[in-house]
Amino acid sequence: MATAAELRARRDALTAQRSSGVARVSYDGKTVDYRSVAEIDRAIEALDREIAAAEGRRIVRQVRVTTVKGL
Repeated sequence: MATAAELRARRDALTAQRSSGVARVSYDGKTVDYRSVAEIDRAIEALDREIAAAEGRRIVRQVRVTTVKGL
């Protein structure tokens, strides 16, 4: 299993490539081609969960739903 520092390096590489608009990411001597920005976003979210698990914490996601009756 990768260390938290290695996972952060992967996440940083993905974030940098996402902001530049390039779908090819290289880290640890590997190159990965992503099909879309959404796929890169999912990979970043997965890395965030792995980093949290490696540090012994959880990521808490909250969704707030509001409704309005009639106008």
